[in-house]
Amino acid sequence: MFNGPELPMSILFLSLAAIFVLRGPLGRAIGERIAGRHDAGDDREIQDLKGEVDDLRHQLSEVQERLDFAERLLARQDERAPALPKRERD
Repeated sequence: MFNGPELPMSILFLSLAAIFVLRGPLGRAIGERIAGRHDAGDDREIQDLKGEVDDLRHQLSEVQERLDFAERLLARQDERAPALPKRERD
């Protein structure tokens, strides 16, 4: 497959490319992820999202209550309504 100086040159090239990539922002991000660190801005964003989820849950429960009320009203009307006479076909 590799003969002569091609193998060491390939290893050198791949090593330099890996060093170049890992010393940049991608390498820092991977290192922070491994270390378990994150930005303080992430905490604020998480708290904002949790607040929005709580608001949406509250709105959903209100909508469910309104739907239940409307269903009860419709069911009550159906019980009170007299049976409609059947139509005769010509």
